Amino acid sequence: MTLSEFFSMNGYGFYVWSSFGMTALLMLGELMMVKQQSRTILQRLRRIIRLQTDGETQS
Repeated sequence: MTLSEFFSMNGYGFYVWSSFGMTALLMLGELMMVKQQSRTILQRLRRIIRLQTDGETQS
C-alpha cells in the first residue's frame, strides 16, 4: 500500500479526512470555549468575593 492509496482510501478519502479535520476543528473550538468560560467564571467569583469582603469590612 502506497501513501497515495492510504490517503485515497478507495475513493472515500475526501469524506474520511474531511470528517477527521472537522472533528479536530470542533474539538479545538470546544477547548477554547471551555477555557474562556472558566476565565469568566473565575473573574465573576473573584468579583463576588471582593464585594463580600469589602462589605464585611465596612459593616
